[in-house]
Amino acid sequence: MDTLTSRRRFIKQSGIVLAGLALPLPLTKYPISKMEDNKQYDVIIVGGSYSGLAAGMALGRAMRHVLIIDSGMPCNRQTPRSHNFLTQDGKTPHEIATIAKQQVAQYSTVEFTRGSAVSGEKTENGFIIKTASGATHNTKKLIFATGVKDIMQNIPGYAACWGISVLHCPYCHGYEVRNDVTGILGNGDYGFEFSSLISNWTKDLTVFTNGIATLTPIQTEKLNKHNIKIVEKEVERFEHTDGHLHNIIFKDGSDFPIRVIYARSAFEQHCPIPQTMGCELTEEGYIKVNGLQKTSIHGVYACGDNTTRMRTVANAAAMGTTAGMMANKELVEEEF
Repeated sequence: MDTLTSRRRFIKQSGIVLAGLALPLPLTKYPISKMEDNKQYDVIIVGGSYSGLAAGMALGRAMRHVLIIDSGMPCNRQTPRSHNFLTQDGKTPHEIATIAKQQVAQYSTVEFTRGSAVSGEKTENGFIIKTASGATHNTKKLIFATGVKDIMQNIPGYAACWGISVLHCPYCHGYEVRNDVTGILGNGDYGFEFSSLISNWTKDLTVFTNGIATLTPIQTEKLNKHNIKIVEKEVERFEHTDGHLHNIIFKDGSDFPIRVIYARSAFEQHCPIPQTMGCELTEEGYIKVNGLQKTSIHGVYACGDNTTRMRTVANAAAMGTTAGMMANKELVEEEF
């Protein structure tokens, strides 16, 4: 099929209206390919967000037969705007993903399927991935671009504000809330270290320790020196409108007007398959990879948020490109 025909078919299937620029697609409109059970692929990519799509593009351009399996649940789906990514600064995460999917879909050797991978195993010739629908797919190489699942703190309103006014990364969102009344929800070393970092974006800063502070005397003295307040009251809930913070309500009934809070949430791997297959994890719980995005299992790669705390769209895309290139290189070396 020629490129123009392929593009027209994709536009027709996706319901895109073109007026010089591609419009965002609803999440349900995804370029899905008709699957053949037990089909052999060169590479299966589990996860179809930025990192997985970048890997898919690298492999599509290397003329590899690729299947991208995506559940359609990226961890930043609640974030209004994405920042600090050249050429895409200020666009919604969905806009960026939509353009990426359109571009990857132009490579005829790349297929897509919506669903969740539920198991994987090594075979004599590669790997088998099974999806929730019961379909099985064979591949020579595997790339996990599955991200992580944030575990929300048990504070009413916290989850609704996550990614909107409860933030994890000042480099992604700090400029938009610069000089605002800002809080750090944290204690001990984290509360101190993050306060020093965020003080570059605002001078109206308060540390909420959610109980008795575990800051050292030296840390407390330094925070006081920089006029960073410390509040040790226990938090009852966050008052907000559509995820935009207004107040912290404490268990003693008092409140504190606030616009933005930085916090660290615990996480777990979004997909358990790499670990059940035997991929090593770091002490923090990320998939352990080398500089070429290779895991501890030969033929298995990982990229994106599941491998690093550097959770940015730009970083995820860069790692995905590397994983795709290195998977292709490994195939070439084995086949040549």
